Amino acid sequence: MRPVQETRSRKRDGGKPVPLYVVTGGRSQAPESGEWPVLDLVTLVVATAAPQPGMPPEQADLLRSCRRPLSVAELSAHLALPFSAVVVLLTDLHQNARVELRQTRPPRGGAVADPDVETLKALIDGLQRL
Repeated sequence: MRPVQETRSRKRDGGKPVPLYVVTGGRSQAPESGEWPVLDLVTLVVATAAPQPGMPPEQADLLRSCRRPLSVAELSAHLALPFSAVVVLLTDLHQNARVELRQTRPPRGGAVADPDVETLKALIDGLQRL
């Protein structure tokens, strides 16, 4: 895969940087609803459609980049966009059935703030041995 030198998402209209709120349509995160997928850094993305004329350039870049499975983290780095902006764009593409999202790990039942107790105990033990 070829690296993108300077993405159009950050340089429109003669090379001037574009604020991210323009790229994401004013949204800073995807809606938190049961019908929306939960995307993390390792979620794999595969395009199911080709870019269409009139599509925002960032979404078209995402579709071109993920013809083969790529993680959200790789897409973010490849397109030089923050993870949060890529999540908003991918959520839009997923809603329009233009990308398939493949979860690489099972969803956690608890909140992110509820870590595994055994893992924390092992971490504390390891730190105390230092």
